[in-house]
Amino acid sequence: MSIDPEAERLLTSEPLIAHLATCRDGRPHIAPLWYVYDDGVVEVATTGRKLDDLRENPYVSLSVESSDGGHPEWMVSLRGTATVVDDEAAFREANARINRKYGVDGDAWDDNTLVRIDVGSASVRTY
Repeated sequence: MSIDPEAERLLTSEPLIAHLATCRDGRPHIAPLWYVYDDGVVEVATTGRKLDDLRENPYVSLSVESSDGGHPEWMVSLRGTATVVDDEAAFREANARINRKYGVDGDAWDDNTLVRIDVGSASVRTY
């Protein structure tokens, strides 16, 4: 699927927090995390409940927004399918990209696991 160029521009414009929604046993779980986006794929590094949820149910939603003083400027909502990548080399590369985006050492958060999300749909709203 092709992602709207405006959504791609916004997703890569600044280091914002994504809110990842997972689901287990019919109950949603939403958590903030860092991400990188490139060409229809979102990469995140995570652990704990989110990772357990993704192993059980790969369907996710993500929301990224930019605001000024609590007033929203824009938001991008994504829906997709997550794949847990149990590959140490791939994790190190992705983790370095994510950490670089947010201005921390490339090997920070090295106890996480790489998750790639293939975006199936995206919507953009500006305020």
